[in-house]
Amino acid sequence: MSLKSIVRELKEMRDGIGSMSRRGGGGSDGRPGHGRAGSRHSWPGLWPEQPQRHGQVQSQEGPQQRQGRWANLPPELLLDVIQRVEASEATWPARRQVVACAAVCRSWREVTKEVVKTLEECGRITFPISLKQPGPREHPVQCFVRRDRATSTYLLYLGLSPSLHGENDKLLLAARKVRRAARTSFVISLVSDDFSHSSSTYVGKLKPNFLGTKFTIFDSQPPSDAVVLPNNKPSKRQSKQVSPRLPLGNYSVATVTYELTVLRNRGPRRMQCTMHSIPALCIQEGGKAPTPMGTIQSLDEQVSTLPTSKGKEPALEFSSTSLSADLSGPVCTNESPLVLKNKAPRWHEQLQCWCLNFRGRVTVASVKNFQLVASVDPSLDIPAAEQEKVILQFGKIGKDIFTMDYRYPLSAFQAFAICLTSFDTKPACE
Repeated sequence: MSLKSIVRELKEMRDGIGSMSRRGGGGSDGRPGHGRAGSRHSWPGLWPEQPQRHGQVQSQEGPQQRQGRWANLPPELLLDVIQRVEASEATWPARRQVVACAAVCRSWREVTKEVVKTLEECGRITFPISLKQPGPREHPVQCFVRRDRATSTYLLYLGLSPSLHGENDKLLLAARKVRRAARTSFVISLVSDDFSHSSSTYVGKLKPNFLGTKFTIFDSQPPSDAVVLPNNKPSKRQSKQVSPRLPLGNYSVATVTYELTVLRNRGPRRMQCTMHSIPALCIQEGGKAPTPMGTIQSLDEQVSTLPTSKGKEPALEFSSTSLSADLSGPVCTNESPLVLKNKAPRWHEQLQCWCLNFRGRVTVASVKNFQLVASVDPSLDIPAAEQEKVILQFGKIGKDIFTMDYRYPLSAFQAFAICLTSFDTKPACE
């Protein structure tokens, strides 16, 4: 059987499973295959280790039989097939076939996890966990952000710019600005129509202070090799845990600070990002940033966050510089976190404006445009070339359209959350 025939049959199997889930599940809960309009607005419903729902055992009996036949392939042949699919399907939406291979059965999933490298190694976004992994070192991951003013929603897509029709645009993350009595916050999700903290698609959030000068990025899970530092005494509601595999709560992974402008001097914003989850030494030659290897969580797994009281949620501080797996005590480490600063623009006399070299990725002047580089201590002996390398850049190319390019050691989630700080009101900085 040819490779194309195998991929075609896998696609038919995947579509069959999706249609049966829609008939069996019903409702619109924000997960793939549940009545959401447009496949480009979601990740495929083919996450590894999906538990079966009670009401779908009989309806999926046919697909299970077909999967049993594919599970008996010789290991050498299976490895060759998945390697060919992974090499041929390099971009989305064709890369859905790689995800389909991981959803066939357990043996296919294990081989696919071995074949598909991390984002840092291969430069390709495949599974949702890629959004929490550091970007490639040699070249940036190019994305764009679309803002919807009516719904206060921000959508992050993979690609150079929006396509003509939009069907091929791959949605990576979505955020919604939630306004409360005293302040606002941004909730980040895997899908564009479910921003509930209790949803399995919840990724994290961004919370500013009252003046809009300091933003805290919270992750729904602690990153790899992290040790939690509780900033208050544990309470009864913090001790409850729905799943032992998923530590509950919001974990502070980064802080973005904007310089306070007392005299309201006109000029570009000055910002500084402290990445608590990334050690500064990771940008050295041979350095390594924390890289999660598992799945974020299954789309079909019902996971609820900690109970809240009057909109307040327990926040936990952590540091990734320790290699210990104990999440109960403080961290004893001498490593400092990575600090990013915005690259200083130059004043253009002829244009009478501040300018940065975005290499053609930004075309509209805006106070939101910025580039971030590493701000390191001279004692760390990091080469000047690494200090000048742009790790994240963000800028405007049209009405409500922005580009976002990020690279190692930032992940897509971290980069997107940093860019979201540009959209919030900053009365003390402007």
